[in-house]
Amino acid sequence: QVQLVESGGGLVQPGGSLRLSCAASGLIFSIYDMAWYRQAPGKQRELVATISSGGSTNSADSVKGRFTISRDNAKKTVYLQMNSLKPEDTAIYYCNKYPQPFRSWGQGTQVTVSS
Repeated sequence: QVQLVESGGGLVQPGGSLRLSCAASGLIFSIYDMAWYRQAPGKQRELVATISSGGSTNSADSVKGRFTISRDNAKKTVYLQMNSLKPEDTAIYYCNKYPQPFRSWGQGTQVTVSS
């Protein structure tokens, strides 16, 4: 059974940084492309950044140059380094497989950017 556990969120001031982690279990992590997604209040879940099994990365235009996705296959963990945070980055952040997410999602981690 696939389990995804996100952590690292919190309250941060505009311009601040956070590093999110997502620990995966119940899957052969290294073979999957992974991604971070987010869902802001009243909005649909959106794709933030992706990382292939080989380490190639891509990110949404809204976070390009500010967010960096990475992975550690030995630890079965994917990370999201978020810098220069803006209020519009406030959301619950989730990780999952890309492009077709697993049916089971983690609980997510709340990121709130506010002064």
